[in-house]
Amino acid sequence: MKVFVAGATGVAGKRAVAQLVAARHDVTGLARSPEKADLVRSVGGTPVTVDLFDAAVVKGAVDGHEAVVNLTTHIPPTSRAALPGAWRENDRIRTEASANLVDAALNAGATRFVQESITLVYPDRGDQWIDEDTPLEVPSYARSLLDAEANARRLTNSGGNGVILRFAAFYAPDAQHTLDMIRGVRRRVAPALGANSYMSMIHADDVASATVAALAAPPGTYNVVDDEPMIRRQCFEILADALGVKPPRVPPRFLARLLGSKAAVLALSQRVSNRRFKDATGWAPRYASVREGWPAVVAAMPR
Repeated sequence: MKVFVAGATGVAGKRAVAQLVAARHDVTGLARSPEKADLVRSVGGTPVTVDLFDAAVVKGAVDGHEAVVNLTTHIPPTSRAALPGAWRENDRIRTEASANLVDAALNAGATRFVQESITLVYPDRGDQWIDEDTPLEVPSYARSLLDAEANARRLTNSGGNGVILRFAAFYAPDAQHTLDMIRGVRRRVAPALGANSYMSMIHADDVASATVAALAAPPGTYNVVDDEPMIRRQCFEILADALGVKPPRVPPRFLARLLGSKAAVLALSQRVSNRRFKDATGWAPRYASVREGWPAVVAAMPR
């Protein structure tokens, strides 16, 4: 299959391109600089430079492709995430850029569109399992996700296959948010609230393999998370053990009320199920939980 990948040079995107190529797909990857073009080539893709906000240019780039995968994001660094306007570029990507990509897919006659999303659209459910039928409770900074998801469904409504992948928080040795978490744990500072709150996660390698599996999935919305969500205390204990340091003490959940609405995400308890995606595609994560994933991440980090 000839596949166009937007977001091809991100932490998840470069892995997705490599795994798509390994699965014998012909992959075109969006690259915004000569260095990023070299990265796309290094994992077996063909780079193309496109302004995702220029609808005509996007249509020209997507023409001739059978599938479009949108993994594009612009997530602000942890230190700026709570600032006014920090999510503006990400919102524009999820509204304008996703619309342009779907329009281009429809124009090209592509039969499949895969759109990334996140599980943070779900509410706090304590220790109850969350699946795709759980009513949404979307925080203000993530409302543009609903636009991106709706854009993907337009392909389904036109007779194609729109697939939405709601990813858990992903981690990898080259992900900035992972490095921030590791720095905090080394200092015995937990970057979250609520020791017994559930924290669903997914390794970036498994994000990539799920993207490949999505090319054969029935149209619909799927949660892509690991098999065994951990409570935060366990998650940080496992990471601390892999780092060879003492685990941090996780602050209580009620502090979120004192810190304001933007801190609510730090206290969410989300025990998310991946069952629907596994049943639909036969996919399984390489890292069933952070019990296997954190040691692999620490081992892969530069010494």
